[in-house]
Amino acid sequence: MRLFTALALDPETAEGLRAYVAGLRQKFPLLKWALPDGWHVTLQFLGEGREDNYAAIVKELRGVCAAPVKVRLGRPDFFARAGIFHVAVERTESLLALYGKTTAALARCGFAPEARPYTPHITLARRRGGAPSSDFRRLQLEVEKNATVKFSSFVAHEFLLYQSFTGGPVSRYEVRERFPLL
Repeated sequence: MRLFTALALDPETAEGLRAYVAGLRQKFPLLKWALPDGWHVTLQFLGEGREDNYAAIVKELRGVCAAPVKVRLGRPDFFARAGIFHVAVERTESLLALYGKTTAALARCGFAPEARPYTPHITLARRRGGAPSSDFRRLQLEVEKNATVKFSSFVAHEFLLYQSFTGGPVSRYEVRERFPLL
């Protein structure tokens, strides 16, 4: 089972993103758009977890003691080489603290954090396949022209353990566990 930890978006923030993305989806239909129900801020991707390790993962995550997290959305941006259109998320002190605590807890279960720096974001769309995409490039130009968009901030009062299901037209995510932030 493919697992990851993340913060879910609050309804107001999700609605603001949904309104922003609606027109872009229509203009650039050849991109692979993420479903709003699946938008999240990843803390750590675990990859394939073993069923026999699941109880240990949950136990370690239940032991994470962290304050609620201030989530501030930045501007729309791109991971151009990877073909990802996203909204940046500011690296607030509370977000980095939670990231550190969850990765430390998961390290005790054998999951190493990524070697590259933590870059919180919300994936909105991907180009299809690995080839260059004219729609993706045109989207970049469109977003650069209208880069003044502002999104709401919110406070996350829990983090989640998700299971991802791939293989269909879009990835689907299911919440497996919830962990309160107090």
